[in-house]
Amino acid sequence: QVQLVESGGGSVQAGESLRLSCTASGLTFNGFTAAWFRQAPGRNRQFVGSLSATGANTYYSEALKGRFTVSRDNAKNTVHLQMNSLEPEDTAVYYCAARLGWSRTMNGLEYHYWGQGTQVTVSS
Repeated sequence: QVQLVESGGGSVQAGESLRLSCTASGLTFNGFTAAWFRQAPGRNRQFVGSLSATGANTYYSEALKGRFTVSRDNAKNTVHLQMNSLEPEDTAVYYCAARLGWSRTMNGLEYHYWGQGTQVTVSS
């Protein structure tokens, strides 16, 4: 059974940083593209960024590029989302997802596995 478990969420002040982690079980993460999405209350799910299985390719939402970075530690079967200069508008539930094969797709329907999400709250 495949499970993706996010951790590292919490409440921070605007301008601070946070690093989220997503650990996989039941699959070897280094065979999958990993991505992060987020969903704020009352809004559609939004693509954040993705990273290919080897780490050679990345793709980010233009709106978040430069502040958010996706990385992976294949030895720990874990991917991370480093978030810097956080803003209140970044408040959302953050989800990690995985899919076979590299793609720049921002469509969540094209990802095969999902975590349960972790809440990030940024106050001004």
